Amino acid sequence: MLDEAAAGDAEAARERLAALAGLPLLDPTEKVVELAEALRSSLALPEGAVTDALHIALAAVHGMHFLLTWNCAHIANAEMFAAIEAVCREHGFACPVICTPEELMGQ
Repeated sequence: MLDEAAAGDAEAARERLAALAGLPLLDPTEKVVELAEALRSSLALPEGAVTDALHIALAAVHGMHFLLTWNCAHIANAEMFAAIEAVCREHGFACPVICTPEELMGQ
């Protein structure tokens, strides 16, 4: 997932990578992959959105309380949250609170 942080504008990528430095990485276990596939198929996400499903699955399987994202198309999307939460619950995981950094900080 660091590939995504390193993509795009070089200066912005440097800032993202610096912010992530020292943070532990979550293992993409078999359970993560299974949940990601269930999310992708249940939510009818396009093939290109497989990383979106992985982000949600990583957070849910590893018990994260929050998933911060600026991706409002497929992740921080109020219309999709109930379906995301249902798929996580069906697979035995609590769904993290999915929001943008601004929402988390009350801005």
